[in-house]
Amino acid sequence: MNPASIDSLQAGQQLTFTLTDASGNNVPGTVAMDVTNTVATFTPTAPNLNPNTGYVATISTTAASAGGIALASPVTWSFMTKNVLFTSQAPVNLGTAGTFAILTKTGITDVYASAINGNVGSSPITGAALLLTCPEVATGIIYTVDAAGPLPCRTTNATFLTTAIGDMEIAYTDAAGRSIPNATELGAGQIGGLTITPGLYKWSSNVLISNSVTLSGGPNDVWIFQIAGELTQASATQVILAGGALPKNIFWQVGSSVSMGTTSHFEGVLLGQTLIAVKTGASVNGRLLAQTAVTLEQNAVTQPAQ
Repeated sequence: MNPASIDSLQAGQQLTFTLTDASGNNVPGTVAMDVTNTVATFTPTAPNLNPNTGYVATISTTAASAGGIALASPVTWSFMTKNVLFTSQAPVNLGTAGTFAILTKTGITDVYASAINGNVGSSPITGAALLLTCPEVATGIIYTVDAAGPLPCRTTNATFLTTAIGDMEIAYTDAAGRSIPNATELGAGQIGGLTITPGLYKWSSNVLISNSVTLSGGPNDVWIFQIAGELTQASATQVILAGGALPKNIFWQVGSSVSMGTTSHFEGVLLGQTLIAVKTGASVNGRLLAQTAVTLEQNAVTQPAQ
């Protein structure tokens, strides 16, 4: 074979040789001929192909022999990866951050009235940046680092908040560092309409919930979602739990911002590196743990039972 007709033009780009999954999504990777120009090797950009998944490989008519004779027609074949057994994930240890329904570093804004069931706190920013009112925190305590928090209900405890924020950051690092995912780039980042079983899932960019998504498993099963980019949930969609799955065992580690659309419903523990924005009328059964701010607009947030 003429290597110039099949080798990748640059890392991560392959045109003559392509690989797609069962949904028709292109698998990024690199193609290179060996020194004998008789064997072409495809190396996926991701560390591994997904287990128990069908793939289709195609060599187009651009590929040519050393003498310049192109293929008369494309060559296509399919294969199935093995069903690899994965070790189940342990829950992410939230430490004292697990006593909060909402915990942030730079404050909480609110369009009145929201209903929060669980503790709320912000640190190291002043309590003046926590804009919930006392009647909105139906059960739980509002913690602030100083006396500027909502009156008359706020509790000033800077030491406890410093510990909780540190535990939140440790939990984020733990979730982000879990390895050997069950799948990478599931749905090419579009998970609306899917039913997802317990395990570790990893995306290198954004994730969109455009339709309701179902998490199906038992009460002791754990889901960890590693999302490098943004997490966006469309309006009026739901994260649905089936089979006894519990929100306390669902962890969404998000490297960029989170947006929950109007009247949407979310389940699980959100570990956000930046803003968590909850739009009008959306509800959460879980925890909002943000390394910047949380914005609320007439929302219901209920921390999960332990």
